[in-house]
Amino acid sequence: MEQKMEQKTEEKLEKSLAEHFINTLKAEEKSKATIEKYMRDVMNFLKYAGEGTTFTKETVVSYKQHLADNYAVTSANSMLAALNAFLRFLGRGDCVVKAFRIQKAVFRAGERELTREEYIRLVKAAEKKGDRRLSLLIQTICATGIRISELPFITVESLAGRRANVSLKGKNRTVLLPAELCKELRHYTKEQGIVKGSIFITRSGRPMDRSNILHSMKALCEEAGVDKSKVFPHNLRHLFAVTYYNEEKDICHLADLLGHSSINTTRIYTLVSCAVQEERIEKLGLLLCQHQDTA
Repeated sequence: MEQKMEQKTEEKLEKSLAEHFINTLKAEEKSKATIEKYMRDVMNFLKYAGEGTTFTKETVVSYKQHLADNYAVTSANSMLAALNAFLRFLGRGDCVVKAFRIQKAVFRAGERELTREEYIRLVKAAEKKGDRRLSLLIQTICATGIRISELPFITVESLAGRRANVSLKGKNRTVLLPAELCKELRHYTKEQGIVKGSIFITRSGRPMDRSNILHSMKALCEEAGVDKSKVFPHNLRHLFAVTYYNEEKDICHLADLLGHSSINTTRIYTLVSCAVQEERIEKLGLLLCQHQDTA
């Protein structure tokens, strides 16, 4: 009986602690998706450390190595960022660990990049399924470079001025909407009876979230003949950025369009693929030795 009461008390304390941490993240104006991710990452660490364990710096360092052995460096760093935030919240700054160092990329990894042709096939697959909403959503992200978290700001009201005014995490920015896109979205809202507010909404009238959109996009892969690993919302934003830079070669304007506060963040879109780099190296003509076949 006593053991059960102790267990219930511990569960209440854990729940209370989690709620306080969530409220702290909200106060820092973290997005809903970020908060959910932080909580998943923290729970994974607590599971690794063991229930009821009083962890030390050694525990955290061991967990860091566990992440290095099982995840890509960027994913591991993302998890460590969440864990460090939690440790600071607990007042355990002594347990905070450094992120893994990442060498600056010199070319883009092409195997996960979505090509223009694949993007077109996804749009056509959505149209074939009769999913006009998904077709327009995919085109909206790819034609504007908007973040998935900013999509609710594509509203009926924004179509008149062809400007979507985004206000998130204490930052404001304007997303430009192409005239042809606005025309298509007007037709869609008229057909669906959407007279105000967000355009991309669920049947209940709520803005579509990341999970809804990702699931719907993945469902197009087989019909479109596109690898599932390439199909996620950010790859549409990536395609917009790469296409814009290849056309304009203006990294400053691209940073403005993407809402980046630092051009260093935008730099990734100016990198060429590994295949292009290899082709350029081959063309240098600096290899003088020639293989001669012997009879």
